[in-house]
Amino acid sequence: MNAPLPARGVVAVVPAKDEEARVGTTVAALRQLPRVEHVVVVDDGSQDQTAAVAEWTGQVEVVRHPRNRGKAAAMTTGAARAAELAPGAPVLFVDADLESSAANLGPLVDVVLAGEADMAIAVLPPQDRPGGGFGIVVRTAREGIARLTGWSPQQPLSGQRCLTRAALDAAMPLASGWGVEVGLTVDVLRAGGRVVEVPCELRHRVTGRDLASQVHRARQLADVSRALLQRSAAAGRVAGRAKQAGTRVAGRAGRLSRAVPRRGGTWHEL
Repeated sequence: MNAPLPARGVVAVVPAKDEEARVGTTVAALRQLPRVEHVVVVDDGSQDQTAAVAEWTGQVEVVRHPRNRGKAAAMTTGAARAAELAPGAPVLFVDADLESSAANLGPLVDVVLAGEADMAIAVLPPQDRPGGGFGIVVRTAREGIARLTGWSPQQPLSGQRCLTRAALDAAMPLASGWGVEVGLTVDVLRAGGRVVEVPCELRHRVTGRDLASQVHRARQLADVSRALLQRSAAAGRVAGRAKQAGTRVAGRAGRLSRAVPRRGGTWHEL
């Protein structure tokens, strides 16, 4: 997974829902990046003109979900189309609301194409936060990742990520819903991948403190907690199987230690 990659481009995958006001500018910005070979927009059941706006920008692949299936499903669909467009190429996941700042994702791509990381995660500067959140989801994600992997990220929920194809395939299937970023981090690290955070000058829409925003955070917290719980349980099952295997080996070793050789070099159980 850690071998240097050939100097080629990446496929940008943009999961989008009801982003007609921003997705066009985001796609246009991505097309400015010389190492982005293809852009795939996945319209995840939008009720507005997201897909049409993306198509109007030109030089973009648009895949539509007839109904909303969630961010992880949109990313999975986009990754599958990316594999068809450029087999083996790294994938750059981009949130649809970055608008013109998406043109600043170059450093994220460069790190992966240089073979310096299997997954690079963008660290955003402080955002304008009228109201802002309370940090509960971020803290839960950061502490959960640290507990499961020993690594504590600055921005565990950053959706801007560039991965080698091998790292992405190792993390499939993706964690559901809003737990996808946390799941990706844990799974890539557990597969032996190198994960780095790279500062990027990016701007995106910030969730406020109104009722709809609080409902969104509650769903996000539930998905993040579920992703962590599933990976904690999986680790427990692996440890349990390893313990059982060790017990069987120890039992066989104990029986052999009580054996004595007979004539002819064979062994006999006492």
